[in-house]
Amino acid sequence: MAETVALDNSVILDINNVSKSFKTKFKTVKAIDNADFKVNRGEFISVIGPSGCGKTTLLRLIAGLETDYEGDILLNGKRVDGPGLDRGVIFQDHRLLPWLTIEENLALGLTEDKTQIKSLVKKYLQKVDLDGFGNSYPRQLSGGMSQRASIARALIRQPDILLLDEPLGALDALTRYSMQEELEKIWLNNNTTMIMITHDIEEAVYLSDRIVVLDARPCKVREIFTIPLEHPRNRNSKAFEEYRTCVVSSFRSAVANYSI
Repeated sequence: MAETVALDNSVILDINNVSKSFKTKFKTVKAIDNADFKVNRGEFISVIGPSGCGKTTLLRLIAGLETDYEGDILLNGKRVDGPGLDRGVIFQDHRLLPWLTIEENLALGLTEDKTQIKSLVKKYLQKVDLDGFGNSYPRQLSGGMSQRASIARALIRQPDILLLDEPLGALDALTRYSMQEELEKIWLNNNTTMIMITHDIEEAVYLSDRIVVLDARPCKVREIFTIPLEHPRNRNSKAFEEYRTCVVSSFRSAVANYSI
């Protein structure tokens, strides 16, 4: 059954003319140049651009892992000046602690009483279809299952926004295809705002409300595409292919600019 996501339309994240430079021994390198866009509450945003253009740097700024920047990054109206529990981060590898079970990984750092923690862990394992695997160790799970556990670990802390840095990039093609559908379900069921970096344009069109295409270094917003298709999306539809073609064209222009 097709589903239309009802967005809040209130701005949760405002990236306002953000610039970032790195100093080396011999020169200053500008990684981001006046990046500017807004994210609405409940949106799924994908960010694509040429390799090395500054996508991950931008995500690190939003996460608060880098704090030396010009402009403003406002989360719920407050300037980001460091990490916080209002942001969850998912990396390409799951980064689960190998000596803890999946349940213990999810529960780590929670301050509720034991009964509440047990209930929360069960709830979020069910959300990512891992009910029954709580007593397993990361090494006993497949790559896709481990990444779902990583997402559950982030969601259990109920962040306002989830930042995903190529979360499916390390998976094989078939698992990645399946995980795109799983990620879509997780987003629809939790209504959590998500920003994902990806190099896979079809993945971006399949998942996103909007796609932000970044230009070559220094990173700046080249174009923003709105994808108003219902979920779940039909990858074989004419409309899907039209959007994919438009994004590919913009991305190719960014890559060509990068080569100059």
